[in-house]
Amino acid sequence: METVEVKGKEFALFLGRDMIQERISVIAEQMNHDLDGKNPIFLGVLNGAFMFTSDLMKKTTIPCQVSFIKLASYQGMERGSTIHEVFGLTERIEGRTVVVVEDVVDSGHTMRQLIDSLRSRNPLEIKIATLLFKPEAMVCGISPDYIAFEIPNDFVIGYGMDYDGYGRSFDQVYSKLGTT
Repeated sequence: METVEVKGKEFALFLGRDMIQERISVIAEQMNHDLDGKNPIFLGVLNGAFMFTSDLMKKTTIPCQVSFIKLASYQGMERGSTIHEVFGLTERIEGRTVVVVEDVVDSGHTMRQLIDSLRSRNPLEIKIATLLFKPEAMVCGISPDYIAFEIPNDFVIGYGMDYDGYGRSFDQVYSKLGTT
């Protein structure tokens, strides 16, 4: 079993790079079909979704734009109760299809706050694409439109996701040892 250590904690390989890329290709193909002619703007949520957004954009063939927003809600391995917008969207989204690209959708609190904020700018529609979806953790009734993987409510790192800012650069996803 391949493992990595980050800040004294061990993590085991959970999703390999080939599996990740295969699922991103499937999602991109679906988006190319669903969003054709809609002039979408993809909104990557930093920091965690930077790798997913990049790889997704490489496989998206429809005319579109990409931008980023930075939100913060984790401290260490614990989710904080307050979501902080560190920097926000500067592009106009009125009348446009917005695709929020997220690394993980778990409780839905962050996504709910972001969707509420985006709706105040009158987009045509808002869609959600996530690399990982944790349905067991969902409490806000959010249903992503594009899901690469449904996973248990485990703490994961790699492929943009971190533990206290470390581990983002791994090109695979690792799960904390001792979790399923």
